Amino acid sequence: MFNALVLTQEEKLTQANVRQIAEADLPQGNVLVDVACSSLNYKDGLAVTGVGKIIRHFPMVPGIDFAGTVLESADARYKAGDTVVLTGWGVGENHWGGLAERARVNADWLVPMPEHCDAEKAMQIGTAGLTAMLCVQALQQAGITPDAGDILVTGASGGVGSVAVTLLAQLGYRVVASTGRVEQNSSLLIQLGASEIIPRSELELDARPLEKQRWAGVIDTVGNKVLATALAQMQYGGAAAICGLAGGFALPTTVMPFILRGVRLLGVDSVSCPFEKRQAAWQDVLRLLPASYFAEACETIKLEQVPEFAQRIVKGQITGRVLVKL
Repeated sequence: MFNALVLTQEEKLTQANVRQIAEADLPQGNVLVDVACSSLNYKDGLAVTGVGKIIRHFPMVPGIDFAGTVLESADARYKAGDTVVLTGWGVGENHWGGLAERARVNADWLVPMPEHCDAEKAMQIGTAGLTAMLCVQALQQAGITPDAGDILVTGASGGVGSVAVTLLAQLGYRVVASTGRVEQNSSLLIQLGASEIIPRSELELDARPLEKQRWAGVIDTVGNKVLATALAQMQYGGAAAICGLAGGFALPTTVMPFILRGVRLLGVDSVSCPFEKRQAAWQDVLRLLPASYFAEACETIKLEQVPEFAQRIVKGQITGRVLVKL
């Protein structure tokens, strides 16, 4: 028996409770993992609170990522004692996830623990950090260099945004961070490397098809009007890496930025990202993130605290990353 956060649904309301469950209750998979750490992502917050229709089948153990030690493996790639990381692949959505002391998963979904990393550091990075690294790589591959101009990061105080700000600053980009809580988050964002902070309200506009050119690149976690305004303000030949919809999935824009300024829209997905691309992103993010990020932008909670923090993350009241120690 072991502890797990179990989601159930009663009268269309999601209930989240820590319960004891048995290994025999775990879903099918060829690798059993002793989970050391997980983390709380925005998608986890939507699942735990029931605000977003993330979970379709109940009961469900949420947690879209985890790190731990292999206990049993029927796959030759892993053996008992190996340390592993999992992010994405629908785990915590349609397959029981990482907010539990045990997880049984498909070996294809795992990656070996990167060098110079442990479970705690891996989950301080987690899905959010991996996604941020993929966004930065997308801008680099699009030819957006530090001398091209300012890079806008929206939702900058969240998990993806805070890592993106840090990575870009480490690479020499001038970062403009947009946040809905300027007074609370400006100090941290400056410490992480942002050169300028702007309120989200500056981007929540009914923008004209084209606005004054401001951004060489954008990393967007918000969507909707914020992204539409950012696109209208992009420089000629700029690129926007988009990975989130915290502000909604709509995109009220026009074709004008794309056909008159050659703007490129780069969709970034970390859920089904191929193995080799994941490994490269893990290596880069671990190389670039300074020790100060882990000290300044990460907090640690227990499994029992997840429902409370899930409420806070969907309300935009969490800054940086939340590590869950199992």
